[in-house]
Amino acid sequence: MAAAPRPVYWLGHDTLRVSAALFAENRRRLCKGLKEKDGVVPQSLVVLQGGEQKQRYCTDTDLLFRQESFFHWAFGVTEADCYGAIDVDTGRSILFVPKLPESYATWMGEIFPKEHFKEKYAVDEVHYTCDIADVLSNLSPAVLLTLRGQNTDSGSICREASFEGISRFQVNNTHLHPVIVECRLIKTDMELEVLRYTNRISSEAHKMVMKHVKPGQKEYEMESLFQHYCYTKGGMRHTSYTCICGTGNNSSVLHYGHAGAPNDKTIQDGDMCLFDMGGEYYCYSSDITCSFPANGKFTADQRAIYEAVLKSSRAVMAAMKPGVKWTDMHRLADRIHLEELVKIGILHGSVEDMLKVHLGSVFMPHGLGHLLGIDVHDVGGYPEGIERINEPGLRSLRMGRLVLERMVLTVEPGVYFINHLLDQALANPAQSCFINNQVLARFRGFGGVRIEDDIAVTANGIELLTCVPRTVEEIEAVMADSTKTFSPVVSSEKF
Repeated sequence: MAAAPRPVYWLGHDTLRVSAALFAENRRRLCKGLKEKDGVVPQSLVVLQGGEQKQRYCTDTDLLFRQESFFHWAFGVTEADCYGAIDVDTGRSILFVPKLPESYATWMGEIFPKEHFKEKYAVDEVHYTCDIADVLSNLSPAVLLTLRGQNTDSGSICREASFEGISRFQVNNTHLHPVIVECRLIKTDMELEVLRYTNRISSEAHKMVMKHVKPGQKEYEMESLFQHYCYTKGGMRHTSYTCICGTGNNSSVLHYGHAGAPNDKTIQDGDMCLFDMGGEYYCYSSDITCSFPANGKFTADQRAIYEAVLKSSRAVMAAMKPGVKWTDMHRLADRIHLEELVKIGILHGSVEDMLKVHLGSVFMPHGLGHLLGIDVHDVGGYPEGIERINEPGLRSLRMGRLVLERMVLTVEPGVYFINHLLDQALANPAQSCFINNQVLARFRGFGGVRIEDDIAVTANGIELLTCVPRTVEEIEAVMADSTKTFSPVVSSEKF
């Protein structure tokens, strides 16, 4: 008799079906990695705590729930306030769900039995969270492996599982984190399929925004259009991060769109737009930036800066393959930007000498890109033994390790005209000697250009996951014809 099909996460229509087998494979990989790690003893049990439903400040207004990332990676559970356990020796999976009060049925809907969650998530056992200590005691584990470690991107410590009665057990909170991070770093075929989907929907949303933007609109209208497309066409209730919809000088604000600058400017004729937005499906992210003129036609200066960034983007993607140093890719982008700024006339002199004084970081102060997965700034960028390079630009690089097959990364070079950085450079004799201030003055208020694509590293190169207009000619053509579709042919193996 054939085995019953695995359950799937699916939101209907043309949204992606994601099999529970994705998470079973993740658990299998985790157990394999732990068995191979020195110090992990037999009869070890992984215990992960899911995200909690929280309210807005002191009110009873629920915040929109999104699952904790490590827990999602292992179990794919959408509900809040759960725990999960994995027997490292056997791979057996146990899900713990809240025992809900009868009143829940009145206000929140049907209370499902434990069997419902067992079938929904294809786990071996389901119990209530109030019974977790007793259930785990009956398994007689030698040690509970809990998750504690620093996110090297944010500096925050991830949440370690805790429950009433945990003091009964021997607990180790150092073995699990480095192993699960390395597992998340390398994507499976099923994970790559979800990331292709988030990129496809988000790319289509960017193209739709590109076709509809007009001077006189508000930046937040473009944010709203993007979110509407991602949700209606892709089932993406969440974006991967706060949308950045910078126009004019706002396009030089790297993380524009926050509460103090909430995408509220009126778009002007002649503005450059920098729209950095990505939809999220079943907790898997995308991260795409498109830059283009609001009126649909590049000026000579806009074209020059845009094509400088496009040249660096394509050079990096052409050089990408397993074994490449990500820091070298950042330096490659820096070099090309400086060479192109010399051609434009903003800079003059030796590019080699400019690199020695870190002039590239004046125009691109952020890192070239970052890991992508369940988190938009995904884990694993700086494992133990890999230190950040304390140089301008490179110190902001979110990954310092060698590129590996099946990593998913963003490639996002940019050139920006940020007044306070320009003023600092002009006040620094080591840097100001390369700057033609008369030409630079023409670009004050220009804003910036960023081109951001998501790529999966293959055995021989990359697979480009993002599919949006990139050349000046493609962008102008799409913006000129709101009925036109855009379907470039890209290589799935080597860019």
